[in-house]
Amino acid sequence: MPLSAGNTPALLIGPLLRHVDPVSATVWVETDRACEVEVLGRRARTFCVGGHHYALVVVEGLEPGSSTPYEVSLDGARVWPDAASSFPPSRIRTPGRPGPFTIAFGSCRYATPSTVGLTEGIPPDALDAYAIRVAELPEDAWPDALVFLGDQVYADELTTSTRSWLGLRRGEPVDDDAQVADFEEYTRLYAESWTDPQVRWLLSTIPSSMVFDDHEMIDDWNTSAAWRREVTATDWWADRISGGLVSYWIYQHLGNLSPHELSENPVWQAIQERTDGSDDAEPLLREMAVAADTDPQSVRWSYVRHWGDVRLVMVDSRAGRVLDEQARRMLDDPEFDWVEAAMRRAVEEGVDHVVLGTSLPWLLPHAIHEIERWNETLNVRHEGRLRGKLAEKVRQASDLEHWAAFGHSFERLGRAITSLARGESGRAPASVLVLSGDVHHAYAAELTEPGGLTSRVHQLTVSPLHNAAPHPIEVGFKLGWSRWAQRFTTRLARFARVEPSPLAWSKAAGPFFGNQIGELVLDGTSARFRLLITDRGDERREGLEEVLDLPLTDPVPARVPG
Repeated sequence: MPLSAGNTPALLIGPLLRHVDPVSATVWVETDRACEVEVLGRRARTFCVGGHHYALVVVEGLEPGSSTPYEVSLDGARVWPDAASSFPPSRIRTPGRPGPFTIAFGSCRYATPSTVGLTEGIPPDALDAYAIRVAELPEDAWPDALVFLGDQVYADELTTSTRSWLGLRRGEPVDDDAQVADFEEYTRLYAESWTDPQVRWLLSTIPSSMVFDDHEMIDDWNTSAAWRREVTATDWWADRISGGLVSYWIYQHLGNLSPHELSENPVWQAIQERTDGSDDAEPLLREMAVAADTDPQSVRWSYVRHWGDVRLVMVDSRAGRVLDEQARRMLDDPEFDWVEAAMRRAVEEGVDHVVLGTSLPWLLPHAIHEIERWNETLNVRHEGRLRGKLAEKVRQASDLEHWAAFGHSFERLGRAITSLARGESGRAPASVLVLSGDVHHAYAAELTEPGGLTSRVHQLTVSPLHNAAPHPIEVGFKLGWSRWAQRFTTRLARFARVEPSPLAWSKAAGPFFGNQIGELVLDGTSARFRLLITDRGDERREGLEEVLDLPLTDPVPARVPG
């Protein structure tokens, strides 16, 4: 519900606390009209996109390790927090406090519980339950950061209420499989997902970092060159992708940027030059979106977070793909160069933990990994012929498009990670951790080969926050970790002459199913992975149950007296 009083402007969505470093923070809002937004004495005018009004307030001059309550005012009238709220005051908590640094993470959140019918069979929302859990904790036990690893909204799976809204907007009933078509319809998805009271408070208090995955645009987004040829030939794709990327830039990407990056971002600077906020920026952003879709090098969606002894490198594993069947890459070369440089820089600066965020898991269940490598090999070898066309059908039908399906990029990321873990770029960190979502179950896997690693290397996957995996998918992922399935698929890959990988990994925990959220607890050189789940077979149960507390690093040696 909009937060306002009388004729003052209303707060429609937010505030969202986004980028936070030791001395600065950004606060994002959507309002119902043009106005001036104030947070802690810093002011920003709203900017207009498609008749919607947004602002990003940059708060500087904070103290490292501080905790500062804040309010939001629109044209001088306080609109946040709501006087009737039972939640603690929203705060900006900067890195630098003593004690562990905790990152809560997950992916795949289908709308919000109040908009999902009981007949859909979706268990309780882990993000809502987590917000309630955090609000009841003392402040020094709150997480320090939220990391959302894709599918923050679903453009291709709509709730009943959104389909009804679409019918009214389009002037005709829509089918059960209706999807959003343009920017205006995308704004409905964010309003639906980010305005329930629990999550609204959580997002106002814990800084969030985000990256997209396929459902924010459409299932199978950028799976292959064949997929792209098919979709770009339709009469609806241009509006869909531009609306999706414009809304992503506004609602998610803008808050991923630091104040310094904002000052160098040409699109943001062009919007800031529209000083009165009345000039609609939608044409400018549509131009950006079209360029980003056709030339991935025109926009870099990957970014870095600096959290003291922790460094997050968030990797775009969707929009920047190279889809030429004979030169498939998860990232193009300039983007991969940038990611590797960010990883090396973290080690050169002496961080204890390098965290990579990528919506798609790097290390998959073994059998699934082998099937994806087998499928890519067939597609490359038989492109344009019958076997290649059959392999492409299997790829699209089975979603075989993770890192394993981009073999060159899978190995390149492996080389970059093992280089860090061996200390080839400087003192090896205590851990190199890859956080991912997408696959609708949770697990932890550890890299075991090649040897000679000083750092512990783990894949940590958590998904979904609020969705439901069909039973056959659960069965498939359980089988994917089994030894017999690994042996079978390995033989299948070798029969197809798939190039074997020098990398090997073992499952450390999982698979876990149900709606879930993970916590990565980093304390000095130690790291732990905790997993909390709302559903363990009872779809009506509320609250979270901790099902895993897994050490990720070796115990710190005891200090010898004397």
